[in-house]
Amino acid sequence: MLKAITSFFENHFSEEDDEHHHSANKLQLASAALMIELSKSDQEIDETETAKLVQILKERFELEQDDLDELITLAKEDVREATSLYQFTSLMNEHFNYGEKVQLVMNMWEVAFADGKIDRYEEHLIRKVAELLYLDHKDFILSKQRAREASGAD
Repeated sequence: MLKAITSFFENHFSEEDDEHHHSANKLQLASAALMIELSKSDQEIDETETAKLVQILKERFELEQDDLDELITLAKEDVREATSLYQFTSLMNEHFNYGEKVQLVMNMWEVAFADGKIDRYEEHLIRKVAELLYLDHKDFILSKQRAREASGAD
């Protein structure tokens, strides 16, 4: 999956793009890929998590429907091939600032809380991503608390 997502970035965003716009688009696509992987991590495809994922992508990232559909299709097809997140998160570490990394983890928590419960596999994946992004543990916990409050989960 990671090679396919990286290829998707390269095909949709040229080097001529504005640096800030380019970085924001990569964050959006990285977030989408990791959220899709997260939604599958507990071996259940929950409609509320999928709906939350789509809502986040549409509202926060303002992706065009065609790009959103293509990314979701790509990620679903390739998610089984993923063996490591390191290659992908290392790309994120190169190009994303700390705030963008925290936002990604917050988005992942929001998807995980969408069904009202956190599965241990979901928490493990989010923790692993946060560690690979070198986030402070306090930001990992704060993003979890904020997402829990926003979802209304106990």
